[in-house]
Amino acid sequence: MTNIIIRRLVSIIPVILGMTLLTFALSHIVPTDPARLLAGPRASAEVVAKVRHENGLDQPIWKQYLNYMSGLARFDLGQSFSSFRPVKTDLAQYFPATAELTVFALVFAILFGVSIGILSAVRQNSWMDQAARFVAINGISMPVFWLGLLAQLLLYQQLGWFPFGGRLNDSAVLPPTVTGFLTIDCLLVGSWPTFFDAVRHLLLPAFVLGLEPLAILARISRTALVEVLREPYIITARAKGLRYHTVIIKHAFRNALLPIVTVIGLLIGYLLSGSVMVETVFTWPGIGRYAARAISSADYNAVMGVTLIISLIYLSSNLIVDLVYARLDPRISL
Repeated sequence: MTNIIIRRLVSIIPVILGMTLLTFALSHIVPTDPARLLAGPRASAEVVAKVRHENGLDQPIWKQYLNYMSGLARFDLGQSFSSFRPVKTDLAQYFPATAELTVFALVFAILFGVSIGILSAVRQNSWMDQAARFVAINGISMPVFWLGLLAQLLLYQQLGWFPFGGRLNDSAVLPPTVTGFLTIDCLLVGSWPTFFDAVRHLLLPAFVLGLEPLAILARISRTALVEVLREPYIITARAKGLRYHTVIIKHAFRNALLPIVTVIGLLIGYLLSGSVMVETVFTWPGIGRYAARAISSADYNAVMGVTLIISLIYLSSNLIVDLVYARLDPRISL
């Protein structure tokens, strides 16, 4: 297992190199002059040229890329053009908010998506199955930004059940930062009013972000379990008189887990990338909103930093999925 992990970690290196090269090239294709944005709209041509030279923006693109990779080898992600701070400092500040939102959305998607898929599979062609498929199809079809705006219109403006956006009310007392997860930090210090306020702010964006993954997991879980339920060993187990609940949970569901685990690993990367739209709609102070601002201001270093951290998490989740595969089915060769 150790050799497998080392081999997979080594294989990540060319993927990261290709990702950085592609992202760097695409970010420089955008017809925006970051030197002009840094200097200001009223700056003279001489000031803009000076800013461009100080930030190395007047060098050939291949040399800029080599300079960036040289800094990346020293774990230096460069300085943000918009916040004028090191990118790694910005990521350390904004990433916990995105991680908390992603974790809540993923847990919501797994709990309800897999449960709906199981109920749909064991009640094939019933009204429950039809309702589950209707929810799944609509959940996949709805754009996340449209769903977010609709949820705000209905649940915030019309009903007033949830706050508009952000992580806390302005009057809330921030707990000491320990993990960066507001809910956990509140629990650690016993700040219950702030905890419930953080949960209220978290529920709506987590629901919007997690609805499409929920629909995907429901479809995959139903399909995988239906196929397993048709296997001869399931029919034999039922013929032996085993309880239907035992057959489903102990025998069928375990063997249907492989495609479900695969999709969960892929959904982690999807949730991180999809957080850009959700965080923008709900003014959530995470790396998604940070990335949106960086793109609009041609902040190359910030865009590269966000892309890099999402790619690393995505590749790490794939590695974990492969290891879980081997645990669930030792016959699979890694």
